[in-house]
Amino acid sequence: MDAAFSAEQDEIRRTLRELVTKRCGPDDVKAAVRTPRGYDPALWSALAEQLGLPGLALPEAYGGVGCTAAELALGCEELGRALTPSPLLATAVLAAPLILALGAEEQRAAHLPRIAAGELTAALAVPGTGLATALGLVGDNAGDWSGGGRAGGVQARAEGGTWRLYGQAEQVLDGHSAGLLVVAAHAGGFARSRTLLFLVREGATGMARTRQTSLDETRAQARVELRDVRAELLGGAEGEVPGALAAAGDVAATVLAAEAVGAADRALERTVEYVRRREQFGRAIGSFQAVKHRLAEVYVQVQAARSAAYYAAWAAGARAAGAGGQGAERAGALALAQGLDALRTAASEAVQLHGGIGFTWEHEAHLYFKRASGDELLFGPAHRLRARAAERAGLFAGNAVREAV
Repeated sequence: MDAAFSAEQDEIRRTLRELVTKRCGPDDVKAAVRTPRGYDPALWSALAEQLGLPGLALPEAYGGVGCTAAELALGCEELGRALTPSPLLATAVLAAPLILALGAEEQRAAHLPRIAAGELTAALAVPGTGLATALGLVGDNAGDWSGGGRAGGVQARAEGGTWRLYGQAEQVLDGHSAGLLVVAAHAGGFARSRTLLFLVREGATGMARTRQTSLDETRAQARVELRDVRAELLGGAEGEVPGALAAAGDVAATVLAAEAVGAADRALERTVEYVRRREQFGRAIGSFQAVKHRLAEVYVQVQAARSAAYYAAWAAGARAAGAGGQGAERAGALALAQGLDALRTAASEAVQLHGGIGFTWEHEAHLYFKRASGDELLFGPAHRLRARAAERAGLFAGNAVREAV
């Protein structure tokens, strides 16, 4: 494994940092999240047209740049520093890989070039609040989380050569504004119970989308209601949906881990800047040994989380390229757990060490804390991410055998 970044990767990071620093300050973030879309369309266009960010990890054959998860993670680390609200996670990290992995060639050609160009945003709609389960991050996703033949979830039925969907999905990231929805639905009843993915276009008859109030305003969420909505099956009925979702989940966890590291690093930077200039008892509070120790512990935790995120990104890229052998395991969930812990610690210390101002609505410290808490609600919590990783690695297999005996 070569831990050094290439010149191209360094350029991606540098260019993104310049753009985000210039156009996505704390006031810009607060203004963007209060718009109907929940993000700044002009900034999104700049990210797409100038940097090609939505197509960074898509093949060149579909208008993408042809990079790996490592470059996408580096880009999201920079966006995480500013908590940039954008449809990148929903579109390029969750929806696009599923279209690429499972879609027919006509579906890929119709949607992926538009996604890569930033013209089309997409979202993954999962029944209920089971996004982390669907992505295989906190449990086995081969079960009945999509509906299981019961009332609830999203049910799909074939009708005269077309598919119809009925049900509801909660916590759909950017689901209120996406031009294309990738909907996970249960089909086949009890006899041939299985989960399939469907494409639903914006404006479909019978679909209602409502933006929800969320803890983390920088991640817009929506409720999607489907009432006998006509849908297009993604790929074929025999596609390996759980495997594709798990693969997308590992990359998503890797990207989220890098994003959390960027946010934690920026929260730590802001705190260090503040304690250097804030005086108490005639001296800067950063000169007190207790404050130094607390920030040193945060620094170590952030650096450890960064190493985990970079390793997970390398492993994802090596696995996609068919290289890396046993070292290219799915490490995204563990990296995400460490990243979320680091962000929560850095944000908590930022609130505490900023004193009275750290608790105010006007200060941005609370945004970092809400990002950590919101991501744990959506993709965690951290202890379940670790438990699932241990289960997949067979870490406690011996104990389970002994208990059975």
